Amino acid sequence: METQKVTTPLTSREGQGGGSKMAIIPVMLCFFCMGFVDLVGIASNYVKEDLQLSDSVANIFPSLVFFWFLIFSVPTGMLMNKIGRKKTVLLSLVVTVLSLLLPLFGETFPIMLCAFSLLGIGNALMQTSLNPLVSTVMGGGNLASTLTFGQFIKAIASFSAPYLAMWGATQVIPEMGLSWRVLFAIFFVVGLLSTLWLFATPINEPAMEGKASTFVECFKLLGTPIVLLSFFGIMCHVGIDVGTNTTAPKILMERLGMSLNEAAFATSLYFIFRTIGCLTGSFFLRALPMRTFFIISVVMMALSMCGLFIGTEKWMLYTAIALVGYGNSNVFSMCFATALEAMPEKQNEVSGLMIMGLFGGTIFPLFMGLLSDAMGQAGAVLVMAVGVVYLFTYIKQLKAA
Repeated sequence: METQKVTTPLTSREGQGGGSKMAIIPVMLCFFCMGFVDLVGIASNYVKEDLQLSDSVANIFPSLVFFWFLIFSVPTGMLMNKIGRKKTVLLSLVVTVLSLLLPLFGETFPIMLCAFSLLGIGNALMQTSLNPLVSTVMGGGNLASTLTFGQFIKAIASFSAPYLAMWGATQVIPEMGLSWRVLFAIFFVVGLLSTLWLFATPINEPAMEGKASTFVECFKLLGTPIVLLSFFGIMCHVGIDVGTNTTAPKILMERLGMSLNEAAFATSLYFIFRTIGCLTGSFFLRALPMRTFFIISVVMMALSMCGLFIGTEKWMLYTAIALVGYGNSNVFSMCFATALEAMPEKQNEVSGLMIMGLFGGTIFPLFMGLLSDAMGQAGAVLVMAVGVVYLFTYIKQLKAA
């Protein structure tokens, strides 16, 4: 089954808008800005250390980031119908840039709460509006490959964040006084450049045809079993993603006695293998039935949970982190595609609901923090394992060929 034909939100405007193909360059830079959200894992670990927080309190930060997907995903789809895709992406960039600016003024608990909240709101706006903007720019041509490349660009930001934080933490920069927070300064510059470049780029967006969806019409679709089950699948995917991002360094610190700067490599390792998974997944999804590849992916994640739970050697823990990185890399697209294929006449509404499923990044870290305070990082792994078990039950929803 070729999922690439159905893994993006489609509207009546797709294939009709566009402009200069050079517009794709600033749009791709926006994908890099989309990856800023993944700094939450390593950043929350540094904030925990600097402010002497418990795991349960520190995990509020990643939970807060993804909480806003619950609130803003569906309204963002409706906002796009009113002001257009480009303006919605620009709004998301402005909010994101503001979120990166705040930590430059300090590292107090209220400042970091506000920064992570704005980062989540901006990313919710961007995740919902950027893919449709790509379809406008491309005019329907080579859309799947363009989006795959966009995910690759996004991943560059994801796995560079820990390295930037480690570099800042080991440098003496008295003029800035930022230490690891130099990460926010660098991403702020890139975000500002992206905002100005996209603002100056003309993109034609023909008016939407037909009646815009309402809240009630969107949420009624959760009454369809496959949509609801796919929604839960995406919640588990994102929960495991954010959970690994946040917990992997803590496991290395707990089991191997590493410092935070040394353990931060675990986050980059996860994103490196997730990037490899994104790049190779497109091929495997064409060569194999979706169900077969989904089974392989979930088995890799299950093996990873075992390694993270009992592993005490560096090679075992690194292998487990790599396995969950690769295994989890394509779960979102497969759940997303399954839901869209089930209701092709309601793709916009289903797309908004699936993006709302990123709220899983709020629920998982909260429970992981509570259990890790009670029984160490093995407790956090148990919470992620529950998500893996659910994904095994989702296999029967997928077609065998």
